[in-house]
Amino acid sequence: MMQIDQYTRMIIVGTILGVFSRLYMLRTDYRYYPTYPHGRVIHIALGVIASGLGAVAVPSLLKKDYTAITFLTLAASQFREVRNMERQMLSNVDQMELVPRGVTYIEGIAMVFEGRNYLVIFTSFLSSLFTYLLHWWGGILAGVITIFVLSRYMSGKTVQDFAKVREGKLYFKGPYLMVDDIVIMNIGLKDTRERILKHGIGIVVEPNNPNGRTSFAHLGQRQSILHDVSTILGVYRDSGEPSLVPLAKRDLETGNVGFFLLPLDKDPKKAIEIIKKSPMLESSLRKPLQADVKPDRHMDPAGR
Repeated sequence: MMQIDQYTRMIIVGTILGVFSRLYMLRTDYRYYPTYPHGRVIHIALGVIASGLGAVAVPSLLKKDYTAITFLTLAASQFREVRNMERQMLSNVDQMELVPRGVTYIEGIAMVFEGRNYLVIFTSFLSSLFTYLLHWWGGILAGVITIFVLSRYMSGKTVQDFAKVREGKLYFKGPYLMVDDIVIMNIGLKDTRERILKHGIGIVVEPNNPNGRTSFAHLGQRQSILHDVSTILGVYRDSGEPSLVPLAKRDLETGNVGFFLLPLDKDPKKAIEIIKKSPMLESSLRKPLQADVKPDRHMDPAGR
């Protein structure tokens, strides 16, 4: 029976756990992304490469073959190309969406796909390391624990962590479309007003504190919410109808955001739950309450 040496065992265990972690993080949700099957093939292939690099790193360090670690630097540059690839592809597709994702949402998705490859390297590295320190079962246990921890903390904040979401009154005040006291837009055609009142719903997002008010002031955050709701519930519009575009406007006095939606499935309760579970984009998060407003004597006007 063929005997497997220790270094080979480390590489095998680390690679398998790394690939498993990438498969676990590769999910096709309501956005149907990544597309099946070609998008999955690309990301699985990159996951195999990343897991192999992480698994080989430990034997290379033990053998003092430090030149092999330079491959990690090469891998980092390749994974940055993955980010660029995802950004370009999503930007091209976004031009055909009736309710686009927006640049901020696309950048967040591209960043996540790059980061997941680094998480695969980390998982395979720990699995390989604990295979050396304990045994193959130690490597598997370390990999499973790492995957569990990553799955626990990988998901970010959602809208319900920053604000309350409720149904708002959708009506017209003269030519102005209103959601409660928030002006959405000016609609001049009577036929369009009737269609909006028949198919539209209004939702109000009330931030819990100044952190939330500042975060929801971000246009990209609001656009991502509009896209998520329109993707799940559908949207009552077609191209060439600018008056039937879902919009979100902010009350400058209170910081509340009014959402005007035109779903095919006119169900305010579903819309509220979707908005509550919509992700808060990393680039939109602001925490002015935690800012140190005391002037720093060592900082120049440029903030350096």
